[in-house]
Amino acid sequence: MPAETMIECERLTKRFGHFTAVDGVSFSVAKGSIFGFLGPNGSGKSTVIRMLCGLLEPSAGQARIAGFDVAREPDRIKNLIGYMSQKFSLYDELTVHENLIFYGRLYGLSGAELTKRHDELIALTHLEPYLTRRASVLSGGWRQRLAMACSLIHQPSVLFLDEPTAGIDPVARRELWDLLFEFSSRGMTLFVTTHYMDEAERCSHVGYIHMSKLVVCGDPDHLKQLPVVNPPGTKRLDVTCDHVTVGLQAVRHERGVHGATVFGQSMHLLVDAGLPEQFLRDKLAAVNIHQADIRPIAPSLEDVFVALTANNDGGGK
Repeated sequence: MPAETMIECERLTKRFGHFTAVDGVSFSVAKGSIFGFLGPNGSGKSTVIRMLCGLLEPSAGQARIAGFDVAREPDRIKNLIGYMSQKFSLYDELTVHENLIFYGRLYGLSGAELTKRHDELIALTHLEPYLTRRASVLSGGWRQRLAMACSLIHQPSVLFLDEPTAGIDPVARRELWDLLFEFSSRGMTLFVTTHYMDEAERCSHVGYIHMSKLVVCGDPDHLKQLPVVNPPGTKRLDVTCDHVTVGLQAVRHERGVHGATVFGQSMHLLVDAGLPEQFLRDKLAAVNIHQADIRPIAPSLEDVFVALTANNDGGGK
């Protein structure tokens, strides 16, 4: 049976005067999935979230949460959604405990119900050691956990997270994603914006918005098979070597090399399918790189979005 749709947009548009921030965006998100929404800064990601949360009225088109129109039925969706923005408004002079109680009361919780929900979220986010600590002195990762707990206090069915891991360390990022997987396993629908490609790889579906338009939407494996990502007559190679930035300059402008970028200690190259390995080895040897491991690879999501952006901009190599 097809999964229940929790989020649905049809030609969603937002204009500010003569500027179109979101232009005819359409997509749907199934219940219990993790939907990654990606795009450059200023592309319209946060504006889409604010319309879906009922904070901005669409200029055109429609959006629905669990079947309720976000513009016409805002009271029906208020308790269905949680929203953790880029700068979630924690009250710095309140403790962890006091922030949770405050947000719970905003949603009408009280008494035993509020206490029960408070204790559940503290256990889920492992905030027990910090209950009496003011929000202002928490590290970035623990602030994010508290912000997430506050956004979940009323048990929403859909959680919007706008760059939830921006500015926190890799360990905290991974721990936060462990929580997201836990929420998803319980049937919660997650809508996450991020700039991190490793996070996008963890999403069940991703959408890519560029200059206010949704360029593509689908599951990551499908997007990696798009023709624009895999032009006919080409192949992708991983080239691991010393002095990788020197090697990049040696090969990136050669005939038959259509794209080249650094990934850690490697280069990822898009080259003609018939380009011999020895050709690349000779070019590297010319800059004193005599050892290189060259192997074919499938495209990554970063390759996907680089290709889509270049294609959308009319860019080339």
